[in-house]
Amino acid sequence: MKNKKANRRKGIYLFVIILLVSILGYRMFSYWPKIFANYQEKKKLETQYNDLLEEEAILEGNINKLKDPKYISRFAREKYLYSKNGELIIRIVE
Repeated sequence: MKNKKANRRKGIYLFVIILLVSILGYRMFSYWPKIFANYQEKKKLETQYNDLLEEEAILEGNINKLKDPKYISRFAREKYLYSKNGELIIRIVE
């Protein structure tokens, strides 16, 4: 009698443990697609972030160049065809 109750109790405990493990396993594996999607999005955003950092460095370099009056005058003459007094602008078409 005592042995039957012990076996029955062990069976109930085993059933409860298996039930809990299966529920937790199901919940864990149901989140894998979300985790994978977030991981891919993180990689994409890190790449985009690095590209923006490079672009920021280039723009900061341009800002520093534009603080130099000699660079500004050369840039204006090349890009907008400004000239000094007495200069002639000759445009060569490639």
